[in-house]
Amino acid sequence: MRSVLLVVGTAFGFVVSLYVLALVIGFASPWLALLLMFDFMGIAKVAEPIFVLSMPAALRSVRPWEGPASIYRRLGVHQFGRLLRESPLRHLNASVYASSAPRELRALYRRVGSAEATHFWATVLFTPYIGFLYIDGKASVASFFLLIQVLFNVYPILHLRSVRQRLDEILTRQSCRSKRSRATAAA
Repeated sequence: MRSVLLVVGTAFGFVVSLYVLALVIGFASPWLALLLMFDFMGIAKVAEPIFVLSMPAALRSVRPWEGPASIYRRLGVHQFGRLLRESPLRHLNASVYASSAPRELRALYRRVGSAEATHFWATVLFTPYIGFLYIDGKASVASFFLLIQVLFNVYPILHLRSVRQRLDEILTRQSCRSKRSRATAAA
């Protein structure tokens, strides 16, 4: 019940702030759409204890070409991850960092997947509006929003996918060790 109240309270706070901002800058302002994207991400984060977003099935698994020597390295995704880890940006979503507890890796995997899905759905929801701005002749605002989209959604998605791939490898090794231990103990 506490989680539901927290989600409802957060959503209410975001709606009020969106409305107050709209009163100041106008309801037709494109900046409201940007705030709405961030509000969506905030609500999704607060709602994680009761509802976890997931990637579409076709995009869920990390492909082999997304490996360590992939295009991600050339795009600077690993440097982006380092920037996140070594700066105050780390606190935007501290739940996607490993603790010292080895048994928590499955829970970490779930949180990383949820964060990836949140960025994905924010991208899906915000991209058509960017296209509309281009069509409407607001190319400078649309270009700025496209940059925001890349920095706040696309790069985090790529980074989280690389993190999930590393976690997949670790969890697979742990599973193999566990099976070997059980087989040895049974013999």
